Amino acid sequence: MAVTDAAIDKIKEMIVSGELGPGARLPKEADLAERLGLSRNSLREAVRALSLINVLDVRQGDGTYVTSLEPHLLLDAMSFVVDFHRDDTVLEFFQVRRILEPAATAMAALAMTDEQVAELGATLDRLPPDPSVEQLVANDLDFHQQIAKGSGNNVLCSLIESLSGPTTRARVWRGLTQEGANIKTQEQHAAIYEAIAGRRPEIARAWATVHIAGVEEWLRRAL
Repeated sequence: MAVTDAAIDKIKEMIVSGELGPGARLPKEADLAERLGLSRNSLREAVRALSLINVLDVRQGDGTYVTSLEPHLLLDAMSFVVDFHRDDTVLEFFQVRRILEPAATAMAALAMTDEQVAELGATLDRLPPDPSVEQLVANDLDFHQQIAKGSGNNVLCSLIESLSGPTTRARVWRGLTQEGANIKTQEQHAAIYEAIAGRRPEIARAWATVHIAGVEEWLRRAL
């Protein structure tokens, strides 16, 4: 194992064991290096690597702290990797969406507050009668983001949000090239909303599956 990797593992063990909790300040560099049996250079490299993935927060003139370790922070690194996807992998992103989003939609049907459900409906109502593809896609992203947040599971929400970027261009492409796609999207959104508003999780799950699978199937044929 590389020296830097060993240093990362030792810091990780301190966090996982609870010795260093969210928001905790790391000991001074010299003290921590001696305690872990590391050179100061190896420790610096480990801290730098862990700060890049939002595990540690290096504050100049103050010290190094463990972050809040919230899922959205820790999954930022995955979002960075996702941004480098190739066009030929976009179908795989849709396949993952088809696994995750119906589950989130079913959870949202039970977990969303009445206020969140009302805002979800208002989001659909904000679309003009004959929306452009860009307006519809922006509304689509907002609609699905609200549902993901409404699931009540922060990890699931962060995963879904990280997948939205790679599929945006495909959504626009479908809206521009497939006849009736925009109307179908609005109808399916309405059905998903009605199922959530009616607190019917399995119907919400089914409509979400139909909705995402439809885009996936179109993309499969288009590619």
